Amino acid sequence: MKIAVIGLGDIAQKAYLPVLGAQPGLELHLHTRSRATLDRVGDAYRIANRHPTLDGLLDQGLDAAFVHAPTDHHVAIAERLLEAGVPVYLDKPLAADLAGAERLVRLAADRRVSLMTGFNRRYAPAYTQCLDHPRDLILMQKNRIGLPGAARTFVYDDFIHVVDTLRFLLPGAVEDTAVRAKTRDGAVHHLVLQLSGDGFTAIGVMNRMSGSAEERLEVSGEDTKREVLNIAEVIDHKGQPTLRRRGDWVPVARQRGFEQIILTFLDAVRAGEVLSAWDALETHKLCERVVEAITDKG
Repeated sequence: MKIAVIGLGDIAQKAYLPVLGAQPGLELHLHTRSRATLDRVGDAYRIANRHPTLDGLLDQGLDAAFVHAPTDHHVAIAERLLEAGVPVYLDKPLAADLAGAERLVRLAADRRVSLMTGFNRRYAPAYTQCLDHPRDLILMQKNRIGLPGAARTFVYDDFIHVVDTLRFLLPGAVEDTAVRAKTRDGAVHHLVLQLSGDGFTAIGVMNRMSGSAEERLEVSGEDTKREVLNIAEVIDHKGQPTLRRRGDWVPVARQRGFEQIILTFLDAVRAGEVLSAWDALETHKLCERVVEAITDKG
């Protein structure tokens, strides 16, 4: 299969190209507008097919594309691919706003072409294992050091992972939503989202001034708790805590769910299965509500 990788920044190089380069039967094609970056990455991964223009890339008869370009370019690039009938795996977010995300999801549905969003945490083993645990209370934190930012960027480019992971783990329908945030001089410092329904509460937190880069997830209920630290260590609490660490030889891409989500997309392409992004759109809708709540209070 001819597979394009569009956008060759850190995420493409660290998470995607190592996995794609190890898969048999793939002919990889690279695209970025910077010739220097195109050659540097192509040389590093021994990929000969290098295209400085999107037109030139589309002329190759692609079977699918992974898009890792900056968020502001997602809609324009994905529209070209979907209109050409190319299945698209698009890094989160689909777009920088809800209108752009809806355009892409509707276009993919109208053309009956796959559109998948890069919510890798839905495939991370430590998180998928939480689905079989009682989830009366869900707590998730994803914190940063010294990175306050504008509300839309804060939410769509980073907090969206918290929003989607909470949605993934919710045991029922949401009846109430609440948003709290600290902003200063137009920059969001921290944000709290609470979702609640019949018998459950889910709380997502992001503090961009926390002094530590960390990710924590807790699910609890029926007098038991499962805690996940940095998507790697799992601690089960029922009386005495029991710690399970990832194996020494487990690749980071597998630990964080990248390998699994990549292979899921490729398997669907091979099988001719059309993957829908309608559920991913619900995450974007909730993100837009969060942005509106922050800006209204600001």
